Amino acid sequence: MEWHITDAQSLAIIDREIGEHVFSPAEYEIVRRVIYATADFEYKSLIHFSERALQAGAAALAARSTIVVDVPMVQVGITPHIQDTFANPVYCSMETLTRPQKQKTKAAWGMQTLARRYPEGIFVIGQAQTALTVLVELIEAEEIRPALVIGVPAGFVEVDVAKSRLRDSLIPHIRIDGRKGSAVVAAAIVDGLVDLAWQAYGQDDIDLSHA
Repeated sequence: MEWHITDAQSLAIIDREIGEHVFSPAEYEIVRRVIYATADFEYKSLIHFSERALQAGAAALAARSTIVVDVPMVQVGITPHIQDTFANPVYCSMETLTRPQKQKTKAAWGMQTLARRYPEGIFVIGQAQTALTVLVELIEAEEIRPALVIGVPAGFVEVDVAKSRLRDSLIPHIRIDGRKGSAVVAAAIVDGLVDLAWQAYGQDDIDLSHA
């Protein structure tokens, strides 16, 4: 993304106030994006990266893997930057045509449909806890093996359960523990990851069609 002088000033404030941390330089780039988007330093202690999450996510972006998101707000937030870089397809579970299903929300049913269609994609859940739950169920059943899951929905009912199940999976992931999270957080994480991936893969004149 393009940074302006006010952005630089805000990031400088974050760098001054964040204090000691254990994040790698790449992880910290994601964390400061989240704090910048939310003005909430608590995310410093809530965000967690699984082993090799950023490497797996960056490689999947460079390979132009399909990105599946849960709500339109996430799709709108990430699509312009995706289009300017790797041009990955982006699909939204809320806008997926499915047959009526009383047992699942529209977001969950759409996520199930898209996950089975793109089992090795990048999945971004920023709002719908039900979408994260159904995604974790498919992972546990070994029906899908995503390249990366970004699981950051807010909620009060069973959201901790869904996030802990994601934590216990062997899938590369980035999650926000506890009740907090949002589509804004999800978009900030994706945009930061896209920039990291573009630095690693996109600057070179390489053929990504066989990545």
